[in-house]
Amino acid sequence: MQFDRKDKNDAVLLNLYTQLLYPRMVEEKMLILLRQGRIGKWFSGIGQEAIAIGSTLAMEESEYILPMHRNLGVFTARNIPLKKLMAQWQGKLNGFTKGRDRSFHFGSQDYKIIGMISHLGPQMAVADGIALADLISGQEKATLVFTGEGATSEGDFHEAINVAAVWNLPVIFLIENNGYGLSTPTSEQYKCKNLVDRAAGYGIEGFQIDGNNVLEVYDTLAGIASKIRKDPKPVLVECLTFRMRGHEEASGTKYVPQELMDAWAQKDPVANFERYLLAENVLTASLITEIKADFKAGIEYEIEAAFQEEEPVADAQAELEDMYAPYAFEPVIPLTALPSSEMRYLDAIADALKIGMSKHENLVLMGQDIAEYGGAFKITEGFVGLFGKSRVRNTPICESAIVGTALGLSINGYKAVVEMQFADFVTCGFNQIVNNLAKTHYRWGEKADVVIRMPTGAGTGAGPFHSQSNEAWFTKTPGLKIVYPAFPADAKGLLLAAIDDPNPVLFFEHKYLYRSLTGAVPQGEYNLEIGKANVLQEGTQLSIITYGLGVHWALSYIAEHPDLSITLVDLRSLQPWDKTAVSAAVKQTGRVLILHEDTLSTGFGAELAAWIGEHCFSDLDAPVMRCASADTAIPMSKVLEEDFLAKSRLSGMVDQLLAY
Repeated sequence: MQFDRKDKNDAVLLNLYTQLLYPRMVEEKMLILLRQGRIGKWFSGIGQEAIAIGSTLAMEESEYILPMHRNLGVFTARNIPLKKLMAQWQGKLNGFTKGRDRSFHFGSQDYKIIGMISHLGPQMAVADGIALADLISGQEKATLVFTGEGATSEGDFHEAINVAAVWNLPVIFLIENNGYGLSTPTSEQYKCKNLVDRAAGYGIEGFQIDGNNVLEVYDTLAGIASKIRKDPKPVLVECLTFRMRGHEEASGTKYVPQELMDAWAQKDPVANFERYLLAENVLTASLITEIKADFKAGIEYEIEAAFQEEEPVADAQAELEDMYAPYAFEPVIPLTALPSSEMRYLDAIADALKIGMSKHENLVLMGQDIAEYGGAFKITEGFVGLFGKSRVRNTPICESAIVGTALGLSINGYKAVVEMQFADFVTCGFNQIVNNLAKTHYRWGEKADVVIRMPTGAGTGAGPFHSQSNEAWFTKTPGLKIVYPAFPADAKGLLLAAIDDPNPVLFFEHKYLYRSLTGAVPQGEYNLEIGKANVLQEGTQLSIITYGLGVHWALSYIAEHPDLSITLVDLRSLQPWDKTAVSAAVKQTGRVLILHEDTLSTGFGAELAAWIGEHCFSDLDAPVMRCASADTAIPMSKVLEEDFLAKSRLSGMVDQLLAY
């Protein structure tokens, strides 16, 4: 291993050595604790320390780093106290996640570190969002994100680099190529000779370096970071290294040929750098002994202190509250004080977005074809002229990366509204929504200030990939808010509330209503509280509880049956939903029909019915009934679609309920 100190003085080299040695000694202590049974799990980065240390020290302290679970050196080089880290690993109350998550699955704004989730790939798109925020705000900063060679097979790897390349984002994508993904060697993971060769396919620069040479890592990363701060663009760096321990300790290394282990042992980053510094007279044997003794004593003290830290105490209410970032709704202005004008459902949404963009200069819109073209439904037509291309951004077709980018924007001080071209396409970004957006605040107290607009629903004969009602995929996911307005005025007021709210909101817009529904909409800014239903009329015979297009089916039925006395509740929000309004409707009529466009089995109506049966049983005069669409995929043919939809069964279900 060849080291080149270049112009580094002895103090710089000594600092690199101590930074490199410290995580190695911590890890050696962790292995002892594991054998003693004092800890239960450890993901070792022994043999890979030079990558974490060299790259972290190459970055400015104000720049974000997104590491993986073998990058202890990132955390120690950013001077996070070992006691705090140990508390995190042991699930203590004083850990970064209060015992809610393990290992390095956390972030910290204080140290500008954003940890991974177990799905490996999603953090790369988060880095895009962080860098995008810096780019828009004119900050000359770089962002560093780690991944392993195994995760380069994931779609998230491709999407994140492609977005960064297209948008010229100052992101360093660092691949730690350590030879194995758990037990699967690289020969069974990818066909190309070198992963760095993929850089050419994205039109970006790529570098392959010796990941065990701390000076090579430091110099390469420092040079790249300095360059892209001034000339923003992504760079791919492949660091060749080796994992000397198992994927985690229980898995062992029996699958690795002994000759390979022996060869890489000769390339140990700590031992080799130590020998070099001895030869350079930067280190002496006595100084090494002194440094190691100091580290050993400090490590012992910090770890034992962490073991004495307070354990979490279960508090169900606190757990529920921490799923969401704190937010107190405040009405902007009484609706009665605003003049109204007739407006289509579609135009009300566009109006809300314009007001939101004007109010929040840090709000960014992203989606496929939303810029000059104005989006598939023309909702953002003209927005580029009003707000500029930096804030109204066409995206590549990569839902996962764009949702991850939105989270990165939020982490770095921005707000984001993402348009799914069709709600059906959200499947391609599902992991980012349910595992990253939804859980971020609960895990480490960071907001996810993101709205995802979801053009949804049937009625246009668009078939099984453009007409689904998929709200139930998300209503059961803690941490998300779900909004589903039925009227133009509600769409505007609720969208403005969603933009203000620092929590992730999925905003369902029924595309059949875009141009077919017109209503009075207050002018200017106003908002409506998420989680509050609207009781459209009150009756005595039965209650219909619904949302979205179901509201209009119910209104049509009521108009056709003036002899019936019906209470109609438009939920407007599905997470949270208005239990008070639902309970009052049950008490008022004793008969309840839940109506929704989604399929019957495990649709959101099942949750409503279960709750009513559990909490309002004594007020019921008949079983709670559900009127929903058929348990099939939604067909394209107009005849088949009409038979599929719940509307075709509404009259019969009401008759059945009243006859009970």
